Amino acid sequence: MLAKKTVKNQLTLPKRIADAFPGVDHFDVKIDDGRIVLAPVRPDRLQQVRDRLAELGVTERDVRTAVRWARKRRA
Repeated sequence: MLAKKTVKNQLTLPKRIADAFPGVDHFDVKIDDGRIVLAPVRPDRLQQVRDRLAELGVTERDVRTAVRWARKRRA
């Protein structure tokens, strides 16, 4: 099956693939030996991550600031 990358660097999963993961809205993405690997992140695991960030004192604002910093073009 093919998935096309959009101009906004987004991929749409084919329906047959998405249907194999009911209730999953988030995927962990990594590169493995030149391949893109998606692993479903269940809502309970996502909440664990959010809870851990809260324990560490990391706020949504901190995350937005970090993402903005990381996306800056470097000269």
